[in-house]
Amino acid sequence: MKTMMCLSCCALCFSVLSAGAFAGEIRIGMIGLDTSHVEAFTEVLNNPDNPQHIAGAKVVAAFKGGSADIESSATRVDGYTKKLEEKYGVKIYGTIEELCKNVDAVMLESVDGRPHLEQAKPVFAAKKPVFIDKPVAGSLRDALEIFRLAKEAGVPCFSSSSYRYYPSMVELMKKDVGEVRSCISSGPCHLEPHHPDLYWYGVHPTESLFTVMGTGCETVVRTNTPDTDVVTGTWSGGRVGVLYGIRTSGTPHKVTIYGSKAVAEQEQGNDSYAPLLGEIIKFFQTGVAPVPAEVTIEMFAFMEAADESKRQGGAPVKISDVIAKARQ
Repeated sequence: MKTMMCLSCCALCFSVLSAGAFAGEIRIGMIGLDTSHVEAFTEVLNNPDNPQHIAGAKVVAAFKGGSADIESSATRVDGYTKKLEEKYGVKIYGTIEELCKNVDAVMLESVDGRPHLEQAKPVFAAKKPVFIDKPVAGSLRDALEIFRLAKEAGVPCFSSSSYRYYPSMVELMKKDVGEVRSCISSGPCHLEPHHPDLYWYGVHPTESLFTVMGTGCETVVRTNTPDTDVVTGTWSGGRVGVLYGIRTSGTPHKVTIYGSKAVAEQEQGNDSYAPLLGEIIKFFQTGVAPVPAEVTIEMFAFMEAADESKRQGGAPVKISDVIAKARQ
């Protein structure tokens, strides 16, 4: 964990150096037009008549990307590309290098986490701050390498699920429960065969779990059935965090916090992407990542440890062992 903390401190240092880099409206380039996020994000940023409009930045350029072996990517990339071109006037570039020459900041949106490392490399080379949408990578090894390269290049970089900034989650975190003893986070957990199980959609309720618990998870145990995952993490000090991943339809996201003084539950509300976008634009403006690298790294180690526990028939797996293996 000491290595991860050092990485975060260095990230903060190089992020602060870029503060105030943009005096006017930030020109954003999007990489990967194969997710509904690209249209939803562009609508909020580019349309001043949208009730949730966030000023200060505009999507002006994009690189198509796309993954032929993932149906939800291959069948949508052309449609989203056409919409960004025709509805929002976004210019499409043939290479990421060319895109980077014409933008101030980058949103890496490819729905497939596997190409993220290679797609991020030219962004780091161009010294452009970058938000990487979930999952940050297709493996823990790639996630570690992304943050290592960002630090090496002196480029501000962060990743987060929108669940962390949902208004209902923000309100939950304001409640005085005393010392947090445990937390249960439930939500959708649909699988995709090219990714570790929880990376694809389980990353959302995992993000909520880590929003409450923070870093310090030591061991992970997973119970798995075709429709359900129950992943139990033991944190330092005997704290316990539980993820319920559900693969049946219509599963709401919900978090319950058990504290020394009270129990608090997340209320269902009209949550949206806008709060996350607000944090992304603030990040571009200041260069300071709102989610430290070590938080995201430990989250993905937690999900990788859950897969390892599954492979071992539900045996406890140490987070430190998983990270050490990924660094080899």
